[in-house]
Amino acid sequence: MFRDRATGKIVIAQFPNLPLLAWLVASVLTLATTGTLRTALGYLASVALLVWAADEIWRGVNPFRRMMGGLVLVWVLVSVVRGH
Repeated sequence: MFRDRATGKIVIAQFPNLPLLAWLVASVLTLATTGTLRTALGYLASVALLVWAADEIWRGVNPFRRMMGGLVLVWVLVSVVRGH
């Protein structure tokens, strides 16, 4: 479940990639902004997290990472539909 299919090493977390870093920065910036900018940063954070989740589903190194991508994808979609 946690083994990298290419190397056989256990992989639970990896260095943040660009979409995950964009999500983190946008999420932190929403805490320091208001109005339209905050809304735009919120959308940017959601899109970045969707991109990260889709990437994990398609290119995750093990089943755990792929399932995590799927769970995050569902969570983000439900959050967006609910307006949070």
